[in-house]
Amino acid sequence: MQSLHLRNDTLLEIATFLIRRWSEKNISVGISEQKEIQTKLKENKVVMLPIDHYFGTNFQKYRQFRTALWYEAMRLKHCTKILSNDHAFGFLLNTLETRRIETVGRRQWRGMDEEIIFSYGFAWLYRPLLNSLYGKTRIAEAFSQYFLMGDIKGEVNPSQFEKIVKAAKFAKEVVKESIEKNHDTEWLEKKIPEIIKILELDALITIPLSVPKIGTGIAISEEDFVKMLGKITKFRESDFGELDPKRIAEGKTVFEEFKVLLEENQLNENRGLSSENIGISIPSSMDVDETKIYDVDLVNNLKAKFKEWKTGWKEQHVITGDEFDEEAYMEGHSPFLTDKKITIKTRIVILLDHSSSIANEQVQYKKATSALCEVLAFLKVKFSVYAFNTEQRQVTCWLIKPENIKWNSIAAKRLAQIKANGGTPLAEVYSIMLPMIRSKKPDIFLTLSDGEPSDPDAVRAMVNSFKLLGIKMVAIGVGPSPMISTIIASNLKHLGYENTLAVSRLNDIPNRVLNVLGRN
Repeated sequence: MQSLHLRNDTLLEIATFLIRRWSEKNISVGISEQKEIQTKLKENKVVMLPIDHYFGTNFQKYRQFRTALWYEAMRLKHCTKILSNDHAFGFLLNTLETRRIETVGRRQWRGMDEEIIFSYGFAWLYRPLLNSLYGKTRIAEAFSQYFLMGDIKGEVNPSQFEKIVKAAKFAKEVVKESIEKNHDTEWLEKKIPEIIKILELDALITIPLSVPKIGTGIAISEEDFVKMLGKITKFRESDFGELDPKRIAEGKTVFEEFKVLLEENQLNENRGLSSENIGISIPSSMDVDETKIYDVDLVNNLKAKFKEWKTGWKEQHVITGDEFDEEAYMEGHSPFLTDKKITIKTRIVILLDHSSSIANEQVQYKKATSALCEVLAFLKVKFSVYAFNTEQRQVTCWLIKPENIKWNSIAAKRLAQIKANGGTPLAEVYSIMLPMIRSKKPDIFLTLSDGEPSDPDAVRAMVNSFKLLGIKMVAIGVGPSPMISTIIASNLKHLGYENTLAVSRLNDIPNRVLNVLGRN
């Protein structure tokens, strides 16, 4: 189990859940190759390093990734600004802020104590040897090591070490006061010049990055690692109390969560997340803000509207029945109420046209699609989502969500990164999807398009091929006005679709699709 490669999409799903729970904010999480973790306060976004950047077993890597995520959640919740680590001033402020948000965050999340110490153990391995640094940067790095972990890697001369101890003592008092008096980042920032003065630094000197994997050939025995954790726990005992280094190294409190992650990862490897047919691709970028295509009000309104479908019963008026509705009678409607059983066993495949003609409206188009997927998932409808566009002059069919994987933030990230580009080679896309459709045999194949296909006769032939498989072919014509959308829908009708609908307001797309399901 330890050797299983953790997929970014599986990892991002739990990362998004955790950071939103910890920060109590709607945070977007990405994973990208970069020089360091980036947290963007104004955008409510965190971009993490890939898990393979960390050293150790898969479980150890996951624990480090998870703790790093917790720190960024605390920054989002408790910091008012985050400066760059590239210069001494920002580096020192962020070092103090790490200790402050750690202390404040632990009040709510005491279960993180062992994980924080464990993370410090590996952080110590990643820190550079002071002997490898030159000039004043050595002093700044030594201060950070001593202030956070109680020791320094390498040597500095006695007078420099005295300054480091003095600055660390001052910084500790500053952080303590900021917590006791509920001061924010701006207050802490005003204290940094005093630390710079004690250390005799230049505020603008460049600080080399100290991130996972910066040191190559790291090797340490389990016994030595436990000893290292013991030193860190002793230094931070006044903050964390007594902790067992051996217990910290084992990480039993997180292992059950990790096992669930591995199981989900294995399921994603085995079903749905690898393209089953030549020509179907999977969007791979994980550094995408999916919240930009999420309309909370639209989703909530739709869920409220179709809530009765969730329960499986719908109240309707009839001519005869047991319960009389006086108000309906006065208004001239059928006066009796009855409950009708609703069952949605329909399996649906959705294909989204991402040709260049929707470029100006693609964000709203994606919002409507995302809302539709949220409600379909809410109603427990089995559905899959595909999209097509043109990439480097090649028609590409994208898998957004397979039927047997739930709709989540990862699927939304896939949708968000599809660019509207190219024409409408619908027949070619249908041809690519045919083997998959033949094997899955959904009840409905729904196509959303805003233009005339490039080869209508070929599309007509492909639509007939799907119909011969017993699949109901439905199309929605999307246009900028009622007249144009009606024309598009009419043209689609001539291509052999059994049901065609017109939509001029993109937010009406979910309603149209759900009504199609309601009639099946």
